[in-house]
Amino acid sequence: MARTVGIIGAGVIGGGWAARFLLNGWDVSVFDPDPEAPRKVAEVLANARASLPALYDAPLPPEGRLTFAATMGEAVEGADYAQESVAERIDLKHRVYAQVQQANPGVLVGSSTSGFKASDLQKSAADPARIIVAHPFNPVYLLPLSEVSGSPANPPDVVERTVQVMRDIGMFPLVVRHEIDAFIGNRFLEAVWREALWMLKDGLATTAEIDEAIRMGFGLRWGQMGLFETYRIAGGEAGMRHFMAQFGPTLKFPWSKLTDVPEFDEALVDLVAGQSDAQSGSRSIRELERIRDGNLVGFLRALKDRDWGAGQVVRAHDARLAERLRAEVPEGAPLALARMTVLPGWIDYNGHMTESRYLQASSETVDAFLRLIGSDAAYVAGGFSYYTAETHIRHLGEAKAGDALTGTVQVLGADPKRCHVFVRLLKGGEAIATVEQMLLHVDMKAGKTCAAPPAILDRLMPIAAAHADLPRPDGAGRSVGMRRG
Repeated sequence: MARTVGIIGAGVIGGGWAARFLLNGWDVSVFDPDPEAPRKVAEVLANARASLPALYDAPLPPEGRLTFAATMGEAVEGADYAQESVAERIDLKHRVYAQVQQANPGVLVGSSTSGFKASDLQKSAADPARIIVAHPFNPVYLLPLSEVSGSPANPPDVVERTVQVMRDIGMFPLVVRHEIDAFIGNRFLEAVWREALWMLKDGLATTAEIDEAIRMGFGLRWGQMGLFETYRIAGGEAGMRHFMAQFGPTLKFPWSKLTDVPEFDEALVDLVAGQSDAQSGSRSIRELERIRDGNLVGFLRALKDRDWGAGQVVRAHDARLAERLRAEVPEGAPLALARMTVLPGWIDYNGHMTESRYLQASSETVDAFLRLIGSDAAYVAGGFSYYTAETHIRHLGEAKAGDALTGTVQVLGADPKRCHVFVRLLKGGEAIATVEQMLLHVDMKAGKTCAAPPAILDRLMPIAAAHADLPRPDGAGRSVGMRRG
């Protein structure tokens, strides 16, 4: 039975939360008095559907049910969890918590606040113990960090429940051990923001130049190693101690105005807004979001492949999704084992998915099948694997950027040394390609085929037996050639 989350406030952050929960199988009930809320959430959800599944090799669970509530009480009635994402006004947040706790006493309420401490949020609440900070970063449906910050009023089990909710939707819950304004992430962002405003105010750099310095340099380093590990490496073989000895004295240099803040007047606002418009105004916000999301998917998948940084979180969630799939997938029908989105980098000069990506999509599907029967990374590390002996691809249809594809596997035959599979790549239920493949079980050290062990065969052969009763797929056994005459 799907769990339910009540989302209060459907702006940029609330819409992102709704998408994150929904695509991880939760039912989502949204309340926002804005009559445009359904349209805005739908647009954010469209972006999330095109990007979040691309992070994982295992398919996400079936999408939850999205509803829009007429009242706040209706949104949280019966909910297992509630996430508040209203404006940064403490009086407004207090009114929200009062209504939420009246409608659903005992529900755990997470706040997306950017800076208020949990103890501030809990003042005058009927049940302060069940109000806690769960602060995300935009886009919520892609970035894994959620800063979980409580107060002395929150017992350990409330903190742990919040952590478990975040993990269930694929996030990295960072528990902030001491109650501080703006938590950890936003304190860094605020420092960078203040310094950037001074450089603009003093005419030292433009908005574009500042952004280039971040995204072309240290931003990429921070994305994989953070601050201290980056500096540790900067110290060379002698490590952090050498770095501190070399660069510590610069802390006394007047390099920044970090302790001072420029007056936030109209002139500064005009300066920032004008330069930002000149920098990015040729593209719409949605276009910029899609560009950002595609870049983040590539970055996070790269980190996932290396089991590093935020990629470790993606890999761990992928493993949980795959384990869930192995427990739920039916054996008496073609196995839907992979879901993917056609990315811009997959497109050729004709505007369609290029030939090599058909094979990549099939390979991801077959890899998921091999993991299903136990031939995973640990098994390969033991010196055994399945090698491809023959592949036959039929291109039946076109795929374009943004198309959602499903990869299915039907086992045509299997014995201890061989596995004959038929892959369908589906777009909206229609096959755009079929890939027939013969796999051989191999002793990699000996460099020759060998019988798979019982641990593999006990999973493989029941699937093969169940699939033996399925109709033989159209195109199976086809050869390539030109008809004569």
